[in-house]
Amino acid sequence: QVQLVESGGGLVQPGGSLGLACAASRLVFRLYIMEWYRQAPGLQRELVATITTGGSTYYAESVKGRFTASRDNTKNTFYLRVNSLRPEDTAVYYCHARPGVAGLPEYWGPGTQVTVSS
Repeated sequence: QVQLVESGGGLVQPGGSLGLACAASRLVFRLYIMEWYRQAPGLQRELVATITTGGSTYYAESVKGRFTASRDNTKNTFYLRVNSLRPEDTAVYYCHARPGVAGLPEYWGPGTQVTVSS
């Protein structure tokens, strides 16, 4: 069974940094576009970062210049470096595997909590 497991969340002060990771098991990782979403209480889940199978990255305007997505296909792991954190970045961060080829299923991780507070 395919599993995505996020790690690296926690409590950090404003201006701080965290490194999130999403480890995928039993997934043909290189065939998937990997995405980080986040969901704050009372708000809809929003896409914050995407990395394609070719390594191109895309970011939400609210996180550009502060968040950096990367992937290591040899380790089946997807990363998000989050810098200059703000209280409004507080959310549960979810890893999403979106198929880059037709006919494959998508997968979600259970999420990791990021709290930015002094």
